[in-house]
Amino acid sequence: MLLKKEHQEFREKIRAFALEHVAPQAAALDVEQRFPKEYLPLLAKEGLLGMVVSEEFGGSKIDTVSYSIAVEELSRVCGSTGITVAAHNSLGCFPIYKFGTDEQRKKYLPRGTSGGELLAFGLTEPDAGSDAGATKTTAVKKDTHWEMNGTKCFITSATHAFASIATARTSDAQGVKAISSFILEKEWDGYEVGKKENKMGLRGSDTAFFHFTDLKVPFENLMGELNDGFRQFMVTLDGGRISIGAMALGLGQGALDCAVKYAAESSVNGKPKSASQAIQFKLADMATEMEAARYMVYGASQMKDAGVKFSKESAMAKLYASEVGRRVAYDAIQVLGDVGFFSNQFPAERIFRDVKLCEIGEGTSEIQRIVIAREVLKSVMPV
Repeated sequence: MLLKKEHQEFREKIRAFALEHVAPQAAALDVEQRFPKEYLPLLAKEGLLGMVVSEEFGGSKIDTVSYSIAVEELSRVCGSTGITVAAHNSLGCFPIYKFGTDEQRKKYLPRGTSGGELLAFGLTEPDAGSDAGATKTTAVKKDTHWEMNGTKCFITSATHAFASIATARTSDAQGVKAISSFILEKEWDGYEVGKKENKMGLRGSDTAFFHFTDLKVPFENLMGELNDGFRQFMVTLDGGRISIGAMALGLGQGALDCAVKYAAESSVNGKPKSASQAIQFKLADMATEMEAARYMVYGASQMKDAGVKFSKESAMAKLYASEVGRRVAYDAIQVLGDVGFFSNQFPAERIFRDVKLCEIGEGTSEIQRIVIAREVLKSVMPV
């Protein structure tokens, strides 16, 4: 698609960085299930850990189209790196930057941007996944602090994050109006990180549980207004869905790259596999769907940059791009045939495992359909 010159140049810059620093280790990170801590200083130096934060707090704030391009290009060679960067920016840095006090921004953001450290976001619980309003973690107000108890699960970068944002119920009231957000520090007593998950995909990213036991949280670490946590993470997830869509774009494009290269270089009966019309048609469908998804992700990005409501569009972009990414990865394996299934010589099988997360994380495809339908029916449904 047609992009502004500055976006094209930015893509070339991030693509070069990804090919030089990320791609060479991508397969090994997956096989070894190793989190690449050595990337963090490089990512920080490149400005990739502070893309949603202004320079005042150590960031390198860029527009959302550029941010989507960055996540896309990193994910194109390594989904694990893509999700680490996306979660840190969209779920870790953004809420503090958007809803935190100046003191909180000054204290936590520089470490998570130019400082090369990670921030995490604790929302999902064992009994509160898609229904995030069913949060059971509690924070009870004491004389000198809040006391937090509960468990958060499947948290990206949990082990390596120096701090996290977590939601908790702060009153006995039912529903979403009793949920608040807090900034928590890993070194506090009562803050425990569980074991690293043995995942199907994205095995080079860090995912684990949080366990909070009588965790003493200073009053000043309440983020934003009391009982405003649900609204905060709804706003956060609107933007986060764009980044998951961009991640799906990158993974899908990586699968398409793999399929095109293999079709051109392999042969059947002395002819390139790409000479087969059946293969050509499959590649054409894959490329067409990828381009359509790219328009949706970039379109939602442009709406966010324009300051207009984009909840429906971000849900659509995330839904469509994630399902396209999965289909393209599936078809890439079909193009590769036996080596696509029996061998990890090519990245298609890794991408196929990685991209599935995009249909689940930051709201499943079913939740996106609920969001979209609600917006579509808003004018005819009773309030």
